[in-house]
Amino acid sequence: MRGFLLRAVVTAIGLWLASVWVPAVHVDNARTLILAAILLGVVNAVIRPIAFILTLPITILTLGLFLLVLNTAMVWLVARILPGFHAPWFVPAFLTSIIVWLVSWVTPRSLATAASSVTHGVSS
Repeated sequence: MRGFLLRAVVTAIGLWLASVWVPAVHVDNARTLILAAILLGVVNAVIRPIAFILTLPITILTLGLFLLVLNTAMVWLVARILPGFHAPWFVPAFLTSIIVWLVSWVTPRSLATAASSVTHGVSS
């Protein structure tokens, strides 16, 4: 449960950054931002694996690049389901998925570095 909540917070940060940096992406309020992060986690846990299996041949043919389209579709689906989270077409949803991926990629490494520093008594 703690891991899911941490991932939801990291995703919420990525969605917030996307709403700041991508002009067409809007989040109405903080509650919607948190709900969008949680819903994106659920969609990625339930629907994305099914979509991945169904699109495996094209993913193999494109050497994995189709996964970017799949991630974009998950962000767009959340925007369609959740009122108050707006990513109206492919390009904003694509940029949002890239930003969320980058934040998710960087954050655990930063947290692991900080945790090891605290554990080993190293100060910044």
